[in-house]
Amino acid sequence: MSSKKFRMAPFAVLAALALPAVSLGGAATAQAAQAGQSRGVPDYGTWQADVQKAVGPAIPWLRDRTGKAGKGGGKPAVVLDIDNTALETYYHEGRANKPVLKVAQWAHEHDVAVLFVTARTSSSSARQQLRDAGYPVDAICTREHGEEKGEGKERCREELTQDGYTITANIGNRPTDFEGRYYEKGFKLPDYDGRLS
Repeated sequence: MSSKKFRMAPFAVLAALALPAVSLGGAATAQAAQAGQSRGVPDYGTWQADVQKAVGPAIPWLRDRTGKAGKGGGKPAVVLDIDNTALETYYHEGRANKPVLKVAQWAHEHDVAVLFVTARTSSSSARQQLRDAGYPVDAICTREHGEEKGEGKERCREELTQDGYTITANIGNRPTDFEGRYYEKGFKLPDYDGRLS
Protein backbone atom coordinates (compact mmCIF):
# COMPACT_ATOMS: atom_id res chain seq x y z
CA MET A 1 0.00 0.00 0.00
CA SER A 2 1.32 3.40 -0.83
CA SER A 3 0.48 6.82 0.50
CA LYS A 4 1.30 10.44 -0.10
CA LYS A 5 4.90 11.05 0.93
CA PHE A 6 5.19 12.90 4.20
CA ARG A 7 7.78 15.66 3.90
CA MET A 8 7.40 17.94 6.90
CA ALA A 9 10.52 19.56 8.23
CA PRO A 10 11.66 17.75 11.39
CA PHE A 11 11.78 19.53 14.70
CA ALA A 12 13.91 17.88 17.34
CA VAL A 13 13.04 18.27 20.97
CA LEU A 14 16.43 18.34 22.64
CA ALA A 15 17.21 16.78 25.96
CA ALA A 16 17.87 19.13 28.82
CA LEU A 17 21.23 19.55 30.48
CA ALA A 18 22.29 16.78 32.82
CA LEU A 19 20.41 16.71 36.11
CA PRO A 20 21.87 15.71 39.47
CA ALA A 21 22.79 12.06 39.82
CA VAL A 22 20.43 9.64 41.52
CA SER A 23 22.08 6.76 43.32
CA LEU A 24 20.41 3.44 42.50
CA GLY A 25 22.92 1.06 44.04
CA GLY A 26 23.64 -2.46 42.80
CA ALA A 27 26.94 -3.89 41.61
CA ALA A 28 26.05 -3.88 37.91
CA THR A 29 24.87 -0.28 38.00
CA ALA A 30 27.97 0.77 39.95
CA GLN A 31 30.27 -0.94 37.43
CA ALA A 32 28.47 0.65 34.47
CA ALA A 33 28.56 4.04 36.15
CA GLN A 34 32.29 3.72 36.89
CA ALA A 35 33.10 2.68 33.33
CA GLY A 36 30.78 5.33 31.92
CA GLN A 37 32.15 8.18 33.98
CA SER A 38 35.63 7.42 32.68
CA ARG A 39 34.18 8.04 29.18
CA GLY A 40 32.19 11.07 30.32
CA VAL A 41 28.89 9.14 30.39
CA PRO A 42 26.81 9.91 33.50
CA ASP A 43 25.51 7.37 35.97
CA TYR A 44 22.27 5.50 35.32
CA GLY A 45 20.08 7.72 37.50
CA THR A 46 21.20 10.89 35.72
CA TRP A 47 20.62 9.28 32.33
CA GLN A 48 17.11 8.16 33.32
CA ALA A 49 16.24 11.66 34.53
CA ASP A 50 17.51 13.13 31.25
CA VAL A 51 15.59 10.53 29.22
CA GLN A 52 12.38 11.29 31.11
CA LYS A 53 12.80 15.02 30.44
CA ALA A 54 13.38 14.37 26.72
CA VAL A 55 10.40 12.03 26.15
CA GLY A 56 8.02 13.60 28.65
CA PRO A 57 6.35 15.71 25.91
CA ALA A 58 5.92 12.71 23.55
CA ILE A 59 2.61 11.35 24.89
CA PRO A 60 0.93 14.79 24.96
CA TRP A 61 2.16 15.34 21.40
CA LEU A 62 0.80 11.95 20.26
CA ARG A 63 -2.49 12.55 22.06
CA ASP A 64 -2.91 15.90 20.30
CA ARG A 65 -1.78 14.54 16.93
CA THR A 66 -4.04 11.48 17.01
CA GLY A 67 -6.94 13.70 18.02
CA LYS A 68 -6.54 15.30 14.59
CA ALA A 69 -6.84 11.99 12.72
CA GLY A 70 -7.17 12.18 8.99
CA LYS A 71 -4.75 15.07 8.45
CA GLY A 72 -1.68 12.91 7.81
CA GLY A 73 -3.28 10.52 5.33
CA GLY A 74 -1.96 7.31 6.90
CA LYS A 75 -2.00 5.20 10.04
CA PRO A 76 -0.32 7.21 12.82
CA ALA A 77 2.96 5.73 14.00
CA VAL A 78 5.86 6.33 16.34
CA VAL A 79 9.39 5.36 15.28
CA LEU A 80 11.88 4.26 17.93
CA ASP A 81 15.61 3.72 17.69
CA ILE A 82 16.70 0.57 19.57
CA ASP A 83 20.09 0.89 21.29
CA ASN A 84 20.13 3.33 24.20
CA THR A 85 16.66 4.48 23.20
CA ALA A 86 14.16 1.60 23.43
CA LEU A 87 16.67 -0.64 25.23
CA GLU A 88 19.17 0.29 27.94
CA THR A 89 21.99 -1.24 25.89
CA TYR A 90 24.85 0.61 27.57
CA TYR A 91 23.62 0.31 31.16
CA HIS A 92 21.60 -2.95 31.17
CA GLU A 93 21.73 -4.89 27.91
CA GLY A 94 18.30 -6.07 26.76
CA ARG A 95 16.33 -4.20 29.42
CA ALA A 96 13.57 -1.79 28.42
CA ASN A 97 14.21 1.92 28.85
CA LYS A 98 11.08 2.56 30.94
CA PRO A 99 10.25 6.15 29.90
CA VAL A 100 10.40 5.08 26.23
CA LEU A 101 8.50 1.85 26.90
CA LYS A 102 5.73 3.94 28.47
CA VAL A 103 5.42 5.94 25.23
CA ALA A 104 5.33 2.74 23.15
CA GLN A 105 2.67 1.17 25.36
CA TRP A 106 0.53 4.32 25.24
CA ALA A 107 0.86 4.37 21.46
CA HIS A 108 -0.13 0.71 21.14
CA GLU A 109 -3.17 1.19 23.40
CA HIS A 110 -4.32 4.16 21.27
CA ASP A 111 -3.97 2.50 17.85
CA VAL A 112 -0.66 4.19 17.00
CA ALA A 113 1.76 1.78 15.32
CA VAL A 114 5.08 1.15 17.08
CA LEU A 115 7.88 0.93 14.51
CA PHE A 116 11.60 0.45 15.03
CA VAL A 117 14.30 1.91 12.79
CA THR A 118 17.80 0.78 13.70
CA ALA A 119 21.40 1.01 12.55
CA ARG A 120 21.63 -2.74 13.21
CA THR A 121 21.85 -4.78 10.02
CA SER A 122 19.69 -7.69 11.20
CA SER A 123 16.24 -7.70 12.78
CA SER A 124 16.09 -11.35 13.88
CA SER A 125 17.52 -10.96 17.39
CA ALA A 126 16.26 -7.39 17.78
CA ARG A 127 12.61 -8.38 17.40
CA GLN A 128 12.91 -10.99 20.17
CA GLN A 129 14.87 -8.64 22.45
CA LEU A 130 12.21 -5.96 22.06
CA ARG A 131 9.34 -8.37 22.72
CA ASP A 132 11.14 -9.82 25.75
CA ALA A 133 11.50 -6.26 27.07
CA GLY A 134 7.73 -5.69 26.72
CA TYR A 135 7.55 -3.69 23.50
CA PRO A 136 4.77 -4.07 20.96
CA VAL A 137 6.47 -4.45 17.55
CA ASP A 138 4.54 -3.58 14.40
CA ALA A 139 7.60 -3.39 12.13
CA ILE A 140 11.40 -3.20 12.21
CA CYS A 141 13.55 -1.69 9.48
CA THR A 142 17.32 -2.23 9.53
CA ARG A 143 20.28 -0.62 7.84
CA GLU A 144 21.62 -2.26 4.71
CA HIS A 145 25.29 -3.32 4.59
CA GLY A 146 27.45 -0.42 3.44
CA GLU A 147 24.74 2.16 4.11
CA GLU A 148 25.49 5.18 6.29
CA LYS A 149 23.44 5.28 9.50
CA GLY A 150 21.55 8.49 8.75
CA GLU A 151 20.95 7.44 5.15
CA GLY A 152 19.61 4.05 6.22
CA LYS A 153 17.29 5.55 8.80
CA GLU A 154 15.83 8.03 6.33
CA ARG A 155 15.34 5.22 3.78
CA CYS A 156 13.52 3.17 6.42
CA ARG A 157 11.22 6.05 7.31
CA GLU A 158 10.48 6.67 3.65
CA GLU A 159 9.63 2.98 3.10
CA LEU A 160 7.39 2.92 6.16
CA THR A 161 5.63 6.05 4.92
CA GLN A 162 5.12 4.38 1.54
CA ASP A 163 3.64 1.41 3.41
CA GLY A 164 0.89 3.70 4.69
CA TYR A 165 2.22 5.01 8.01
CA THR A 166 2.30 8.66 9.05
CA ILE A 167 5.25 8.95 11.42
CA THR A 168 4.05 11.43 14.00
CA ALA A 169 6.95 11.03 16.45
CA ASN A 170 10.55 9.92 15.95
CA ILE A 171 12.48 9.04 19.12
CA GLY A 172 16.22 8.42 19.14
CA ASN A 173 19.45 9.41 20.86
CA ARG A 174 21.87 10.20 18.03
CA PRO A 175 21.83 12.98 15.41
CA THR A 176 21.68 10.28 12.71
CA ASP A 177 18.23 9.29 14.03
CA PHE A 178 16.91 12.65 12.82
CA GLU A 179 18.73 13.19 9.52
CA GLY A 180 16.43 13.64 6.56
CA ARG A 181 12.64 13.66 6.38
CA TYR A 182 9.52 11.50 6.75
CA TYR A 183 8.48 12.35 10.30
CA GLU A 184 6.62 15.17 11.98
CA LYS A 185 8.44 15.70 15.26
CA GLY A 186 11.62 14.39 16.81
CA PHE A 187 12.32 13.70 20.47
CA LYS A 188 16.06 13.45 21.09
CA LEU A 189 17.36 11.51 24.07
CA PRO A 190 20.81 12.44 25.39
CA ASP A 191 23.93 11.02 23.81
CA TYR A 192 26.28 13.27 25.78
CA ASP A 193 28.12 14.63 22.74
CA GLY A 194 28.42 11.20 21.15
CA ARG A 195 29.80 9.43 24.21
CA LEU A 196 26.67 7.28 24.61
CA SER A 197 26.26 5.51 21.28
